[in-house]
Amino acid sequence: MKSILLGISFCVSFSLLSAQTDGAMKQTRQDSFLSQNDRNLEQWLKENKIPTLGLGIIKNGKVEKAKVYGDYQNGKFSPDNMRFNVASLTKPVTAMIALKLASEGKWDIDEPLYKYWTDPDIANDPRNKMLTTRLIVSHQTGFPNWRALNPNGKLGFQFDPGTKYQYSGEGFEYLRKALENKFHKPLSQLGQELIFKPLRMKDTSYIWDETTDASRIAIGYDKDGKAYEPVKRGTANGADDLMTTVSDYSHFLISVMNGEGLSKKIFSEMQTGQIATEKGKHFGLGFELYDLGNDTTALSHGGSDEGVRTLFVIIPKTKEGIVIFTNSDEGTKVYKKLLTDFMGNYGKKIVEIEMK
Repeated sequence: MKSILLGISFCVSFSLLSAQTDGAMKQTRQDSFLSQNDRNLEQWLKENKIPTLGLGIIKNGKVEKAKVYGDYQNGKFSPDNMRFNVASLTKPVTAMIALKLASEGKWDIDEPLYKYWTDPDIANDPRNKMLTTRLIVSHQTGFPNWRALNPNGKLGFQFDPGTKYQYSGEGFEYLRKALENKFHKPLSQLGQELIFKPLRMKDTSYIWDETTDASRIAIGYDKDGKAYEPVKRGTANGADDLMTTVSDYSHFLISVMNGEGLSKKIFSEMQTGQIATEKGKHFGLGFELYDLGNDTTALSHGGSDEGVRTLFVIIPKTKEGIVIFTNSDEGTKVYKKLLTDFMGNYGKKIVEIEMK
């Protein structure tokens, strides 16, 4: 009897061991396959002269991948928690701060902003009383991208607010100052309280301070591989220079897709076209919108500065998305392949729209 029980026990143990071994072998083969894909991606980046790529993949409302590829400074491998300056991907974060405050009843996106801030350059222009948060986050202010582009270097209206689209970083800086005056807090603190801390985005900040680990900042490069000096902001800019990781920003986008902290009305308007852009797309509240057909809308934004090319696309309906961070002036060269490889037909549709 004892020998029979031992035999049964041995068979059971052997079966369990075999199952575990088979599972381990399958996992090893899978890991090997993924590693080969990663190696192929690394080689492809070298061929396209992209020093570093941060790639985030969102599936079913969760972060499926948050990885950094490429050589780090001094020939080291890039850590997955590398922090990138994401340029204009700052704007959706600033927009979400305002939209969350509006959803809490503490801010009105249609209230004229002159009550809280008026730029001295336009103080004598009555059109300053037309500016609202809605017009700013959908790029209808009438401002140039930056005042330095004007011959006199001053801020001014190029058309009446609310009459057409024109992309403007100045608008988001205007919004920053209005928010700071209203709530008596710097934008960096509002970001911590409303977004970064609740979402545990511990590696995200508007500013460079004594806690910033310079060894983990992705250095930007020009097309010839020459390094730029990193931007070190002591105060927040509402439009530019947010520092974050692929993982942090992917979690931020998941919260956007889920409408976390937003009223139903604000969440709906965020995804509704407020104004048509030059390419026939539309801008919602803080996000550019792509009509993918079948009642499916993608939300997107890009960023471009010296040594920075960044992009994200998310689809709230299907809970999927992609985040692309690069530290090169050549970074846009990788967008098409990554969109089509990781977002399938939706990615192809977005590429088609962009190529029209």
